[in-house]
Amino acid sequence: MQDESHENISAMEKIIQAAGGVVVNEKMQVLFIYRRKKWDLPKGKLDPGEEIKTCAAREVMEETGIKKLTIGKLLLVTTHSYEENGMRFQKETHWFEMKASTIDNPILTPQLEEDIEKIEWVSVERMEEYLAETYTNIKMVLNAWNRAGNYIR
Repeated sequence: MQDESHENISAMEKIIQAAGGVVVNEKMQVLFIYRRKKWDLPKGKLDPGEEIKTCAAREVMEETGIKKLTIGKLLLVTTHSYEENGMRFQKETHWFEMKASTIDNPILTPQLEEDIEKIEWVSVERMEEYLAETYTNIKMVLNAWNRAGNYIR
């Protein structure tokens, strides 16, 4: 027997589609953004009529100022619930492998209207300190990226 209270909460949740990526440069560094006191990966909501891969690329470029990137394969889809203005939402985020050169994208610009304070390229050796201040879903995404071989072929 299912928990009726869980069914009611689920029925009241609005599902939001989103996409983002694990962006890697030529030095095998991963792009992290710092927002709301957590290290995160760039991602955002799907616009009406937009393809999910297009959304992933657009959101990464908007949030970071990257002008040129290559999008690879889908790594995984994560879900999480949150509350905003008295409504419950379930966000389903599609995560892709991405590659961006620091030569093609020398300047990173945090999207301040999305509360992004900092953007940093992080080496695999330093990743643990960033993972200590992140969300469980981001750890899942990076684990999937690691299992995929740490790079776009």
